[in-house]
Amino acid sequence: MEALVCRNLGDPTAPPDGAENSALTVSTTHPIPQLNSPTAVRVRVKATSLNFANYLQILGKYQEKPPLPFIPGSDYSGTVEAVGPGVTKFKIGDRVCSFAALGSFAQFIVADESELFLVPEGCDLVAAGALPVAYGTSHVALVHRAQLRAGQVLLVLGAAGGVGVSAVQIGKVCGAVVIAVARGVEKVQFLKSMGVDHVVDLSKENIVASVKGFLKARKLKGVDVLYDPVGGKLTKETLKLLNWGAQILVIGFASGEIPIIPANIALVKNWTVHGLYWGSYKIYQPRVLEDSQKELLSWLSRGLITVKISHTYSLSEANLAFAALKDRKAIGKVLIAFDDQRAVRAKL
Repeated sequence: MEALVCRNLGDPTAPPDGAENSALTVSTTHPIPQLNSPTAVRVRVKATSLNFANYLQILGKYQEKPPLPFIPGSDYSGTVEAVGPGVTKFKIGDRVCSFAALGSFAQFIVADESELFLVPEGCDLVAAGALPVAYGTSHVALVHRAQLRAGQVLLVLGAAGGVGVSAVQIGKVCGAVVIAVARGVEKVQFLKSMGVDHVVDLSKENIVASVKGFLKARKLKGVDVLYDPVGGKLTKETLKLLNWGAQILVIGFASGEIPIIPANIALVKNWTVHGLYWGSYKIYQPRVLEDSQKELLSWLSRGLITVKISHTYSLSEANLAFAALKDRKAIGKVLIAFDDQRAVRAKL
């Protein structure tokens, strides 16, 4: 089968096999994974999503460091190609999606049937490949951890990125007042088209002044929930906007800088700081992930959320996909698709 293999840690934006510092190799003869238990299911991958964690893992900068060589990749969608004798939930041909610690950047992947989710009829199977991790992260953060309520003010940093777009959509489903923060005219226009209540363009506005002006106009006191996948100086600035009793969701550090949240101010303001490492729920509270994914698929089937696909590439163009992610060219999700006519090159 065709698979993207990381043989040494390095820059995933370098052409596969084409440069000294390239970490990735496209193998066309990688062994097809075999069913490894009675309840195992082999899925023919239709699409797999790029997440910032994948980028960091190939660089060797992620908290989980698998032994070399490995096939990167986490969330995916596809069709059931083979089932073990003990499988009762799925049959050959079923449309499914899931997530894994590794291995989705390949034509086939094997998972236990308990880890798979049926993609409802009417849902785009390719788009479902971008749902589990980004939308799952935002759903667990906002619904399970912060318990976001209608009328609360949600501030989303990095709102045009993969997790940011999902947080904006889930915030609207929950009935929150959503403030989105991004950079550049194209991203701002896209976020406005999603119906957010206020958009801050960091390329031309001061975030504190812009948000305070909006809050004053709407007679709102401040931000109740901060969704932060960015970190760095932006986090420090947004702390000035938080209400008493606000909740801070630490999602990631796309800026490359880990922020400091002063404990003394958190004490006085009664803030709650949630560290959200979504993948660890699979180990400690798998039922939370299962319930989250089922609700997200229900929302997707009912049109309450839509997966925004920014760029779609073939496996051999994985370096371009990672470049779109790294350079923040994407508005929404970046995908690698197999046998899909929509695979196009990014406008880099």
